[in-house]
Amino acid sequence: MALLMQPLFFAPVIQYVAMASQSDIVFEKHDNFQKQTYRNRCYIYGANGKQLLSVPILHSKSSGRQKTKEVKIDNSFSWQKIFIKSFESSYRSSPFFEFYEDEVMQVFHKPYNYLLDLNMEGYEIVSSCLELENNITYTDSYQESNSNDKDFRFLADAKKEASYDLKSYTQVFDNKHGFINNLSILDLLFHEGTNALNYLESQAITLNRE
Repeated sequence: MALLMQPLFFAPVIQYVAMASQSDIVFEKHDNFQKQTYRNRCYIYGANGKQLLSVPILHSKSSGRQKTKEVKIDNSFSWQKIFIKSFESSYRSSPFFEFYEDEVMQVFHKPYNYLLDLNMEGYEIVSSCLELENNITYTDSYQESNSNDKDFRFLADAKKEASYDLKSYTQVFDNKHGFINNLSILDLLFHEGTNALNYLESQAITLNRE
């Protein structure tokens, strides 16, 4: 049975913990876009602690909701340059930033019109860096929530996020703010590098809907 998940922007570590445990992934693209989710945001570890990066989107002018696959990025200002500077200031001194920099940062050097395209390219890059092998398909239509214990779309919710007891690893600024749990997968990748997949597979966590 496949995992049903949302395509997120450099998803939090917990989503990759789930994906590392299952080979078949179905990404939802027919749901309605929701604010305050990881669809267009991620958190990284900055010098001042937990830092939000949010991809600007163009909101629909009509009263109807937008489907995830229809959401466009607002490229009227240089958000990508801001993100590059944020990642460099946060992770330049991390052990594996230079090792993965060219692959990951290419996302911020090319134009994207649709959020889904950005998120999926980010997923492909991270999966390659992790050497994570998943079989990816997409929903043909929206699937209602049910008792299926493989429905992990709730992991997209940044507002009502559950607390996950992930194992700590060394972070660049942990001497200032301690270990910050469940940041973007890039935080784990830049700090743990080739050990990142082993870390994901070692997490003994039960994921439950809130």
